[in-house]
Amino acid sequence: MHNPTLTTLKPSVPSSHGFSLLPQNHSRLNYRFCPSVLPNNRIFSILNCNSTKVHNSNSLKDGKLRSLGVKDVDVATLGNLCVDVVLNVPELPSATFEERKAYMDQLSASPPDKRYWEAGGNCNMMIAAVRLGLRCVTIGHVGDEIYGQFLLDVLHDEGIDFVGMSEYADLSLIGALSETLLCWVLVDPLQRHGFCSRADFSEGPLVKWTVSRSQEDNKKFKDLVCNGYDFDELSPSLITSVIEYAVEVGTAIFFYPGPRGKTLSSGTPAQKRALGKFLKMSDVLLLTSDEAESLTGIWNPTLAGQELLRNAECTKWVIFKMGSKGSLLITASSISCAPAFKVNVVDTVGCGDSFVAAIAFGFIHNMPTINTLAIANAVGTATAMGCGAGRNVATLKQVIELLKDCNLNEDRQLWQELLRENLEAHEVAFLSKTVINGNDCINLVAFEKVTSELHNKLESARIEGAVPC
Repeated sequence: MHNPTLTTLKPSVPSSHGFSLLPQNHSRLNYRFCPSVLPNNRIFSILNCNSTKVHNSNSLKDGKLRSLGVKDVDVATLGNLCVDVVLNVPELPSATFEERKAYMDQLSASPPDKRYWEAGGNCNMMIAAVRLGLRCVTIGHVGDEIYGQFLLDVLHDEGIDFVGMSEYADLSLIGALSETLLCWVLVDPLQRHGFCSRADFSEGPLVKWTVSRSQEDNKKFKDLVCNGYDFDELSPSLITSVIEYAVEVGTAIFFYPGPRGKTLSSGTPAQKRALGKFLKMSDVLLLTSDEAESLTGIWNPTLAGQELLRNAECTKWVIFKMGSKGSLLITASSISCAPAFKVNVVDTVGCGDSFVAAIAFGFIHNMPTINTLAIANAVGTATAMGCGAGRNVATLKQVIELLKDCNLNEDRQLWQELLRENLEAHEVAFLSKTVINGNDCINLVAFEKVTSELHNKLESARIEGAVPC
């Protein structure tokens, strides 16, 4: 594993300029992020580096960054860094805005016990990805307090590089918005979850950022993973610029709307445009069937996936996370189905994020779609067997053991119902323990064959010491 790097990109000239998307005489060059109070801060040029230049906070000279080293980057995330405070509660709060706000204010009245802290947000996906051997960097904001230091320590220990989106010259200009975001994760006796943070009660992005341009080497990293929570921190216009530039330099975009998808689809015109841009320009879309139905109006995930592909410009894979049923991957010409594993589920927090990490692993390594689904199901399920997310997401050892068990929850009737209208038009692959191919429309893929291929790939990473066990 590489040594993690902390990068804080400072401004060369503090300013109190308001928000703007681009400089007046901009051209399609290399973008970089700047908070509204610091328009010369340098961040987004990282999108344009295949070998990311690694910096630290002492590398500034005359307002410029001096390269300290070079590391390859497989996956980057943008924003959505928070500390989860996981609490068991007798019942979840009401869904009304006022009662949820009062509940959160009550929780926030005193500092939470550190025993209940965990790295949250994009940390879940990044930790799972690093444990699969991917090289990761997260671009975001943490405050200069105990919660921010906790997150930085976790990222360091897990081997994830960090690029700070800002270092405010005058914290009084920002106030509470400069603090690390806390997300209260509430768990009732039935293991149902509720989430609340100050982002839920904000009318706009928590921090406004501007975009300026810089001339950098025309290189890139491989994947940029985004989700609906990015809208909590970034303006829709900036998100649109990020998408356009990633497409321009050839960075693959992964997008999963998550719980924010439904509100964004009925949000402001700017939010709808940015969401539409994600749906059109992402290389990989990841959704639940409920999220897909809210976006397309189609309940059947195979039909909804095909509708999303028809309306897209860059999308190669549309993937459905179907919980205890398994997962589904749809391309323009094929459908791949992978049943879930049978296990005792302890906690589902972080399962979806872990699943996304494994999808990125399969995409980067150009694995067959059915193999990609198999390892994604295994990583998501291994996370569900533990308690909480963050540092408790799946380890490589747990994933390998789960693949060895070969305990699939095969419900062929369910899959036949979902695929009924698509069997003739697409090549269909179904992961199965029992391979008896009597149907010309469905290719039953032997689970033993797939797990053998995955086991060899993961074992080689473990033996080489590239990832922790």
